[in-house]
Amino acid sequence: MRPLLHSCFWLTLGTVLVCGCDLSHGRPGKDSETLAPDKIMDFKILYAENCAGCHGTDGRGGAAIALANPVYLAIADEAAMRRETAEGVQGTSMPAFAQSAGGMLTDKQIDVITTQIRARWARPGILTGVEAPSHQNLRKSPGVAARGELVYKTYCESCHGAEGRGGQKGSAITDGAFLALVSDQGLRTLVIVGRPELNAPDWRGNVPGKPMSEEEITDVVAWLASKRVQTPGQPYPATQNAPAPGAK
Repeated sequence: MRPLLHSCFWLTLGTVLVCGCDLSHGRPGKDSETLAPDKIMDFKILYAENCAGCHGTDGRGGAAIALANPVYLAIADEAAMRRETAEGVQGTSMPAFAQSAGGMLTDKQIDVITTQIRARWARPGILTGVEAPSHQNLRKSPGVAARGELVYKTYCESCHGAEGRGGQKGSAITDGAFLALVSDQGLRTLVIVGRPELNAPDWRGNVPGKPMSEEEITDVVAWLASKRVQTPGQPYPATQNAPAPGAK
């Protein structure tokens, strides 16, 4: 009997020691290994670290448009969306994220971000039966700013105020700093899809029962673009020269 107990004791002790080594204080578990940045394929992590700062938590919008806007996803060109994510948009605050363009993300990570944005936030059929304007300016027309001013007065002034300087319901949209950070394509996108997170309607809702036409959208973008200045924020207020020490 004693030899049997002796064997059981040593077997138990061995098991405790082995398990104790695996669970020892400070020893990392299998799930605690840190992935290299280029190996992360979890959409939530990729979006939070690369997109949420501008486009908001869960795509709800922030400094930039809401990516979880199903109207935007219904009209936005998928290939263009991926290209802009990878290469950025020159002259705006949208940076390049692909390693091939100086960013930090691999092509596979770019694919995860762009495909999952649509998979999670698009609503197929949301514009079925609606004659939606093109996200891109298919006519390649620069538009006519003079006509665009009239379009602005009809569709936008009630919220954004005279000359786009801001109103009770909407912010200033002819501000030099704002226009310096958004491309003509970005302006077109905003006019078409609106900013639902800010209660700004899409192209159908500015005037009830009177959606904006393709031509009107192009013209009002031309008018907004005409308000850009070469040096936003200039000229600085004139400063008065301080009198020289001892001067009377």
